[in-house]
Amino acid sequence: MKIALLSPSGAMHRYNGSFHKNLHYAPITLALLAALVPEELHADIKIYDESAGPIPLDLDADVIGITCITGTAERCYRYADYFRSRGICVIMGGVHPTLMPEEAMAHADSVITGLGEDNFPRALFDFRDGRLRPVYRQEPGTSIEGRPLPRKDLMDRKKYITMNTVEAIRGCCHTCSFCAYPQAFGKTLYKRTVDDIIGEIKTCRGKIVVFPDVNLIADLQFAEELFTAMIPLKKWWFGLATSSIGHDPVLMKLFQKSGCKGLLIGFESVNQETQKDIHKGVNAVSEYGELMSALHHHGIMVMGCFAFGSDGDGKDVFDRTVKMCEETKIDLPRFAVITPFPKAPFYNELEEQGRITERNWALYDVEHVVYAPKNMTKEELEQGISRAWEKAYSIRSIFRRIDMKNFFKINILWFGYFAVNIGYRRYAKKYQLFDEKAMMDNSDIPVPSEPNAESDAPTLAGQGVTGR
Repeated sequence: MKIALLSPSGAMHRYNGSFHKNLHYAPITLALLAALVPEELHADIKIYDESAGPIPLDLDADVIGITCITGTAERCYRYADYFRSRGICVIMGGVHPTLMPEEAMAHADSVITGLGEDNFPRALFDFRDGRLRPVYRQEPGTSIEGRPLPRKDLMDRKKYITMNTVEAIRGCCHTCSFCAYPQAFGKTLYKRTVDDIIGEIKTCRGKIVVFPDVNLIADLQFAEELFTAMIPLKKWWFGLATSSIGHDPVLMKLFQKSGCKGLLIGFESVNQETQKDIHKGVNAVSEYGELMSALHHHGIMVMGCFAFGSDGDGKDVFDRTVKMCEETKIDLPRFAVITPFPKAPFYNELEEQGRITERNWALYDVEHVVYAPKNMTKEELEQGISRAWEKAYSIRSIFRRIDMKNFFKINILWFGYFAVNIGYRRYAKKYQLFDEKAMMDNSDIPVPSEPNAESDAPTLAGQGVTGR
C-alpha cells in the first residue's frame, strides 16, 4: 500500500510565503500518523508538509491522509477533490473536520473526528479490506500513551530550524471563548507517560527540544514530574504556558533547572476587561511587567501573543500594545486578529449578532478580519495590526525590548533573540502582501471536471472504498 500524508498550508505560512526557516520547527502530526501506520500493511509512506515544500500533483498513492485546520480547509478540500478525481482514496482529519464533519465528508472518502491514534490505523485496515466507513468518531478510552515514536526520518531536516519537537500533553484546562480546541476535542487532558516522553527526548539530536503543546502547565503535578525528570538531560527546551506561571515561583525555578529557555504566553490584550470577556481571567495586565522580569531573571525568554479586534478594543489598542511590549520587555511580540472559529462561543456570539462577514475559511488564519468589529471598521483593524507588526519589529523597538536589568541572565540566548526578531521583521515587511485575494487563491491546484455519463472519469472502484 502506498500512503501519502499531506499538511496543506495557507499562502502566508507556505514554503514560498512569509515565514522564514527560522520560524519553522518540524510539526508532529504527519510524522505521528506515519508511525501509526500498521506494520502489517507493509506501506510505502511519504510525507508532504507544505510549510516546508510543495505538494506534488502527480502523487503515486493508494491512500492520501490530509490533516486540516480551519485556515487551511479550503485548500485541503481543493487537494482532496483533485486527488479523488484521479481515483485516489482521501482520508481527512484534524480540528476543522472534527468541528465540521458533514462539510468535510463532501470532499473526502472518509473523515476521522477527534484524536486519530486509534481510528487512523483502523481506517487503513478497513480500506484494505474494502469496508472503509464515511466517518470514524473518537471512542471512549482513546489514549496517547504507549504510542510509537513519530517518523521524523521521513521529513527533510534541512527545512526546519529544529526536528526536536516532542508532544507531552494534549488539551488545556481553560475555556477561552475564541478557542476551538474544547469544541473539537473536549476538556479532557491526554497525557503521555513521563517515561515515554523522556525516552523520546533522549533520541533527539542536539541540545534543543520544543514542546508544541498548547499548555504545558494544564496539569501542575504532571508538569512537576516531567520537568524534574528532565533536569539530568541538560537540554534547552521551549514550550507554551499561561501567565499563571508567574504565580508559582517554585515551578518557575523548576523550569529554569530543567533547561527552559523560552515560553510562548498568550497575553491576549492590554485591556483587562477583554480578558474577562474572552474567559482568560488568568491574565492580569497590571502584572505583565513583573512576570516578564521574573522570567528573564530565570533565564527564560518570552514570545508574547496578542489578539486584536475584541469588542473592548478601540483604535488606540495597536500603539498601546506595542508600547507595553517595549515597557515590559516582551522578547518576541506576536499579533493576531481574534478569530471566531466555527462552533466556538465567540463564533456563536457573532453569528447571533449577524456580524460574521466572511465565510471563506482561507481567511480564518488569525491574520485576516472575518467579522464586523465593534469600535472600528474592518479596514482600520487590518491597518492597525499591520502597523503593530511594523512598529514592534522596527530596529528601534527590537533594541528597546532588551531587558538590560536581566541582560546577563539571558546569556547566549541573545543570539537567538536577534535571529528570531530579524525573522519576524522579514515577516512584518511582507505582511500586507498577503491580502484576501492572495489567501484565497488556490489556482495552482487543478479543479476536477464534472464527470458525466459518457466520460471515463476515474473512480475508487476496486480500491476497497465503499463509502463517500
